[in-house]
Amino acid sequence: LVLDLYSDELFKYYELYETIGSGGFAKVKLGRHILTGEKVAIKIMNKKDLGDDLPRVKVEIEAMKSLSHQHVCRLYHVIETSTQIFMVLEYCTGGELFDYIIAKDRLSEEETRVFFRQIVSAMAYVHSQGYAHRDLKPENLLIDEDHNLKLIDFGLCAKPKGGLNYELMTCCGSPAYAAPELIQGKAYIGSEADVWSMGVLLFALLCGYLPFDDDNCMVLYRKIARGKYDNPRWLSPGSILLLNQMMQVDPKRRITVRQLLDHPWVMKEYNSPVEWHSRQPLGHIDVDCITEMAVNMKRSRESTTALVKEWRYDQTTATYLLLLSKKQRGKPVRLRPEPPVCEDSCSPLHQGIQVCLYSCMFWFSLRDFTPYLKYLLFPTSKCCGSEIVLFYNFIFSLRLASPSVEKRCAYSPTPERVRTTTQHGQERRDRVQVRTSENKENIAVQDKDVEIFALPPPRTPVSSKKNARPNRNVLTTPNQNANVNGTKTNADPVLLCRSRSLDMAGMGDSGKKKRGGKVFGSLERGLDKVITMLTPSKRRALRDGPRKIKAQYNVTLTSQTNPDQVLNQILSILPEKNVDFTQKGYTLKCQTWGDFGKVTMAFELEVCLLQRPEVVGVRRQRLKGDAWVYKHLVEDILSTSKI
Repeated sequence: LVLDLYSDELFKYYELYETIGSGGFAKVKLGRHILTGEKVAIKIMNKKDLGDDLPRVKVEIEAMKSLSHQHVCRLYHVIETSTQIFMVLEYCTGGELFDYIIAKDRLSEEETRVFFRQIVSAMAYVHSQGYAHRDLKPENLLIDEDHNLKLIDFGLCAKPKGGLNYELMTCCGSPAYAAPELIQGKAYIGSEADVWSMGVLLFALLCGYLPFDDDNCMVLYRKIARGKYDNPRWLSPGSILLLNQMMQVDPKRRITVRQLLDHPWVMKEYNSPVEWHSRQPLGHIDVDCITEMAVNMKRSRESTTALVKEWRYDQTTATYLLLLSKKQRGKPVRLRPEPPVCEDSCSPLHQGIQVCLYSCMFWFSLRDFTPYLKYLLFPTSKCCGSEIVLFYNFIFSLRLASPSVEKRCAYSPTPERVRTTTQHGQERRDRVQVRTSENKENIAVQDKDVEIFALPPPRTPVSSKKNARPNRNVLTTPNQNANVNGTKTNADPVLLCRSRSLDMAGMGDSGKKKRGGKVFGSLERGLDKVITMLTPSKRRALRDGPRKIKAQYNVTLTSQTNPDQVLNQILSILPEKNVDFTQKGYTLKCQTWGDFGKVTMAFELEVCLLQRPEVVGVRRQRLKGDAWVYKHLVEDILSTSKI
């Protein structure tokens, strides 16, 4: 997926950062909601790639819209275009429960009980809403910043029309967690199948491996059908009894979720049943959040409340739910100032600049962008003048100066995006060519087939040699047929930016800047400042060594003190394990391939320094593929590397 192909609505409301996960047909990126400043996870799906799985995504969206629980991942916003679907979800900083299990090898009974009570709470609520999850496993449970679990991935859930006791026939889910009646093709009750999966999950928490496991699917199915597994010696009698009650081959003899709420093992050291009711039901309306939104939207509280209660899962719903999340975490219920909307019919260009400017103001010096605040505070028909194109060129130059600027800018324009924005008929083209009141220069949009965006040619002052500066292109093109004045040529579309000669536009004979010089001078200073800060050479200098990070559960400590030696040992082992990789500094992006040329596994290994002296670690992160296969492969790589 290419950022420039994403929906403009996504960039209007969110900043996008790095990829934090990927699956068969989806990619998950870290994002930030611009208005609230809250981090979110944005699940990006291409409809064409989804194919027959598109209805499953629709089921997931409808389920998450109707679920609101402290242990279910919250859906904030759904954006759908003709080609893509974006799901904006609650961001959980702790990652998958699976990674937590393998990092600790296995959990103590006390810590397992904490997590299992939360799982029981979530499943009791989901079942009370008429849903069966049908894909419960550690990979579908995330850990938030408060170390609480959040249930995700309702793509395989079912809501039988006849109620939860209505029999289902679809065989789905992960084989290792699937109930015997499900893999045998029998009719089954969704809630009963979920209890079996909860039993397998409880075993994985307590033991660090699966009760039923085999590389051969048929052998695995036979093991599940028999329901026979070995209990390790460290399990307590209470744990063994509970596991046996949950993993009964006969579903009618299996314990129910309601019985789990006050089971003796679950209540041990708590002396109270599991609380499964939602603490924040969907119909709840918080007055503080409504008041802040009403002030921001310039609406009454009554009309704002009515708008929120529609639960469209649009910008309004996302803003309310994220404000509510801030309040629940003890943060101020405040919104950032929202970029005003240009009333002119050419608003897409202007709105994109507004969002981009607001994003940049939080990362760069406000001083460098001061001349352009007028477009935010006083939007007029001038917003399509040449200075707007200057601003586009400026941001695009920053993007070229350093790829990281693209992450920092919510609306990173490209020549293609700028050209697309202008291709809306002759009326739009005429409006783009409006003369501005300051420089009276036409922008370089002259021809229907060839559109060259360039800075207006500077006035030619009679200047002394002392004040003269050589022109220096920030972005040049090998095509020399392009005319910088924007006249019609046969050249390919190009975008030209100049920096050093910018402040010459407002200079007179005396060298003093005339009206309009502040704009160009500020642009030059801002551009030079960012290029100086973010040139590749300086960024490389900052990355000569490994990252220093805090101790995390997905970091394996080593006995060595030299990170380069650790990295070289891993690099020598990867080819032996048939793992392809690309290296970026101390980070290795690894892949394994199947028989049909498809990627079966993707993960990252990063050599890093912990914030303790002389301690080297290896951070690992699964991006795609079966979790337990990934576990065995990474453990094999690290153990063979003898680190």
